[in-house]
Amino acid sequence: MQQHLHIVCLDVPWPADYGGVIDMMNRIRAFHRLGVKVHLHYFSYNERGVPRELNIFCESVHVYERRKKTECLNLSLPYIVSSRINEALKEQLAKDNYPVLLEGLHCTGIIPFIEQMDRRICVRMHNNEEIYYKELARASSDLFKKLYYKTESRLIKKYVPTLPKNILLACVSETDVDFFREQGFDQAFLLPTFPSWQKVNSLEGMGTHCLFHGNLSVAENEEAALWLLSKVFNKVRVPFIIAGKDPGRPLQKAAALCQHTCLISNPSESEINDLVQKAHINVLPCFNKNITGIRLKLLHSLFSGRHCVTTPSMVTGTGLESACHIGNNSNAIASIISQLYYKPFEEDEIRLRKSLVETSFNNDRNTSQLIQRLW
Repeated sequence: MQQHLHIVCLDVPWPADYGGVIDMMNRIRAFHRLGVKVHLHYFSYNERGVPRELNIFCESVHVYERRKKTECLNLSLPYIVSSRINEALKEQLAKDNYPVLLEGLHCTGIIPFIEQMDRRICVRMHNNEEIYYKELARASSDLFKKLYYKTESRLIKKYVPTLPKNILLACVSETDVDFFREQGFDQAFLLPTFPSWQKVNSLEGMGTHCLFHGNLSVAENEEAALWLLSKVFNKVRVPFIIAGKDPGRPLQKAAALCQHTCLISNPSESEINDLVQKAHINVLPCFNKNITGIRLKLLHSLFSGRHCVTTPSMVTGTGLESACHIGNNSNAIASIISQLYYKPFEEDEIRLRKSLVETSFNNDRNTSQLIQRLW
């Protein structure tokens, strides 16, 4: 019997140019490869348009407008949720009884309108949003953004316990699984993130530079890049590249003042891949005090790069600790970089990575397991 599935995405999943979208798009591709007919629904904003490429992988595509803050006066719901409760979406989902995969807590406001006794509903929890927004508030220097993030975090904390306890929650880390099970969601389970890389293609030998990459418009990534410039690469005089999407003025100014640093704004996917693979060290600090989710840039570095240097909060609970060099502070990170910069990357390290990531993050295998839960 033909399997049909509704997938509701918080954003348009193409182009796949940031972590959450990469995870969503690779899942859609995997369902398509395995013969599932995907009926895609997504919210269009940020001027990302209506890409025709999605028709290759989807049986049908439906686009909805996300509501503006002025239209969402319900102070009991987080804005990320209330802005995606849509009448046209309700009507589309009511036309049949296919299982529904909701991408992110953002899309769960629709649940009371589609919940039926024999309908399977699964929510892909990209991370623990309460913690994620709390950390965004901590990292942000913009007072208005800080207030918004704090408010969202508080509202999310109140909202999550109101979700039906019998829905499936597909979490990206064991830490998040444990959290949601403690909240009473007995059907929370681990569904690893879906990277674009399925085989380790790291190169042996010596690379040419140190690299930090990420979406530089996100507060935690800007914070990490500025910290590296001011606390680490002022001690270690080696070539350092910062690459990513939409760097702000503070980062542009800081990078310009550091003679051995190059800032690459809005690199293409192929440029990022090239930078990661040619780097001798991928440096990926994270300062979140509370840990949630997993960062795709970490997986990118482990699938394609050489040495990877990071901080504990980037890898705790991922099972990837043994493939990374971990430092607790700027002096430790600087010392590790100084030692590794002249150390060739060797075959035994590649073998370790293959054993850690190629099975755990196999998209087709993980999609097959999700299919068994949905039908």
